[in-house]
Amino acid sequence: MSDIEALRRHLLGLGRVVLGYSGGVDSALLAVVGRQSLGHERFLAVIGRSASYPESQWQAARELASRFDVPLLEIGTEEMDDPRYLANAPDRCYFCKAELWSRLALVARERGFDAVVDGTNADDLTEHRPGLNAAKEWHVRSPLAQLGWSKSAVRAASRSLGLPTWDAPSGPCLSSRVMYGLEITPARLRQVEEGEAYLRSLGVAGDLRVRHHGRRARIEVSAAELERVREAWAAVTAFFGGLGFENVELDPAGYRRGSLLALAPR
Repeated sequence: MSDIEALRRHLLGLGRVVLGYSGGVDSALLAVVGRQSLGHERFLAVIGRSASYPESQWQAARELASRFDVPLLEIGTEEMDDPRYLANAPDRCYFCKAELWSRLALVARERGFDAVVDGTNADDLTEHRPGLNAAKEWHVRSPLAQLGWSKSAVRAASRSLGLPTWDAPSGPCLSSRVMYGLEITPARLRQVEEGEAYLRSLGVAGDLRVRHHGRRARIEVSAAELERVREAWAAVTAFFGGLGFENVELDPAGYRRGSLLALAPR
């Protein structure tokens, strides 16, 4: 199901709205529809910045907000100061989102907004997402999920509105690439970010992950991109060696969501 007018009506019913905005497919749609529906004074998109937020995604989020005249605020988040987050257990995402939503709740309270919303869609509710518990605790609304929008519906609506994100690959935080149980550090996040940026520079399109296994990196790309990476393998291994990895592997199974969860400590 996808009904942009229904989404507009839903947002109008929330009063003055703050959006947790990453610039991904879902939050980008909410940012544009929210701005169009509520106007400049009743809507605010907020980016939470930390070492786990990719630089390329930040730039794209800012560009989209500028293009569609979305009111934007950037704040710092401090999940990297939380030892529970750094420990990188399978519930890591909870601590990140609890930090984010606590700060957005403060923004909403101080600026007189009525609701905080996120870009969770209906498909997300079936996946391993500990951050949803934090959203519930902080009374964050999820308009897309509440209206039954799937990811494909979000993409279709985004395309109809001319959003450049309509076919963008999913882009969770950099910490989601680090093997559970391996401590999150800024250095490891930089290795992931620089590794993925290098692969993009080779022309790798679609979903892409550099999974950080400590001294070993494991690359996941879509099936259509496997041959491209194989053809450049000598350069790839040299680059990743320069990042500090002792070994690098290309996952023959290709990209798949949540592949690290199967390896998580029990």
